[in-house]
Amino acid sequence: MKGLLFRWIVSGLSLLLVGYIVPGFTVQSFGYALLAAAFLGILNAVVRPVLILLTLPLTVLTLGLFIFVVNGLMLWLLSGIIKGINIESFGSAILGALILSIISFVVSSFTYRGGRIQRVDYYELRRGPDGRWS
Repeated sequence: MKGLLFRWIVSGLSLLLVGYIVPGFTVQSFGYALLAAAFLGILNAVVRPVLILLTLPLTVLTLGLFIFVVNGLMLWLLSGIIKGINIESFGSAILGALILSIISFVVSSFTYRGGRIQRVDYYELRRGPDGRWS
């Protein structure tokens, strides 16, 4: 439960960040960002798999880059549902989807499946006189 709450808050903060970075993408408040994050999760769970299946040939043809168009379409659809989110153009939606994907990748690389933040350990390897790494 804490993991779901953590990811929801991070998604809301990510939407706020995208609203500050991307021109033509505005988020009125953190409350609207949290509401939009919840609706985006529902859209990504219900509508996105159908769109990915329908656009699979085009996605394969573009070596997976068409997924960004599908993600942008999800954001654009979200702006039609939530009145506190305004996306002026489809290009802003695609750029916002790209930035959201990058933020999601970075956050998920530092969290476990349960949403807890994981500690990153680094090991320094050195080659010994016998040529073996230790």
